[in-house]
Amino acid sequence: MKLAAAVTIAAALLAAAPQGWAQETRDVEVGAGRVVEGFASPGLEARTPAAGPINPDDVQILIPHEDQVQGFISIPDEKLSVLVQPEGRQWRAFRMSGLFWTAGAFILGTIALLAIFFLWRGRIRIESGRSGRWVPRFSGFERFTHWVTALSFLSLAISGLIITFGRPLLIPLIGHGAFSPLAEASKRVHNASALPFVLGIVVMLVVWLRDNIPNRTDLIWLRQAGGMFSKPGTPHPEAERFNAGQKGIFWIVILGGLAISVSGAFLMMPFAVTGISGMQIAHVIHSLLAAVLIAVIIAHIYLGTLGMEGAFDAMSRGEVDENWAKEHHRGWYDAKIRKKTRGASMPAE
Repeated sequence: MKLAAAVTIAAALLAAAPQGWAQETRDVEVGAGRVVEGFASPGLEARTPAAGPINPDDVQILIPHEDQVQGFISIPDEKLSVLVQPEGRQWRAFRMSGLFWTAGAFILGTIALLAIFFLWRGRIRIESGRSGRWVPRFSGFERFTHWVTALSFLSLAISGLIITFGRPLLIPLIGHGAFSPLAEASKRVHNASALPFVLGIVVMLVVWLRDNIPNRTDLIWLRQAGGMFSKPGTPHPEAERFNAGQKGIFWIVILGGLAISVSGAFLMMPFAVTGISGMQIAHVIHSLLAAVLIAVIIAHIYLGTLGMEGAFDAMSRGEVDENWAKEHHRGWYDAKIRKKTRGASMPAE
């Protein structure tokens, strides 16, 4: 009897309770599935910004896009509405495999070709020997600009290669524990080296633009490949202050460096200019141009050191041997330098 009375009282209380206390269960169609809203749910209408009652079937939960699966959100951070981005799979495949082989082919292929050329041609010597007389070639400011740009680029290249190739190449050698701080340090060095590199290429553009305008003399130099494939003793084609090969390297560095700088800025400031898709495109451009530029600079370093006798003097001391100037840049020597030559004894080797 007591149990029956308790059940009767409870039923009466529930019948007298406000409508909002009761459990309300309803189904809302969302795409191909169903969402069940349960006890004391505020309802879909209360969670939409529009005023007045709205049919739950009219609320667009999923916004279709061709390149991503994106939903609707009410918070200010729009990038959080991207749920799935199919393009990201393609970018990840490029980052983990395509970039590895493409960059490796550019860089290692250049080194291999230079090694073959050196074994065949040897070092390009000063045919008439060193004269012991020095010709001014680059001012102190020009050499300072060159070395700031060169050292910052080497810092960018090494740190970028560690970030790009460290996972497949370095982790098996040094382990995850050592690679993690190395990768973090490489990222910081890479970002810090960007500013002096950008400033350097801008200054180089201003300082050397006039001397790197292509002209008719460059066509003759290109037809003869600068005499690099000629037999020893064959006169080199005439060139001005910079020959066609040096002009080509100059424009690759300037234009490629500016493009790398812009794409790198997009990556250093995520979502400031573009979204996820734009940053993926910027990364592809940044990494491929970096691989090409590294290969070009490797060839530039080879020709300025091991590949050609007397070339390194231009950037190490700002002067070149008179016979070197006559053989490699006769037009520049005849027009600008002959009256400024000065005698000097060669340092003992």
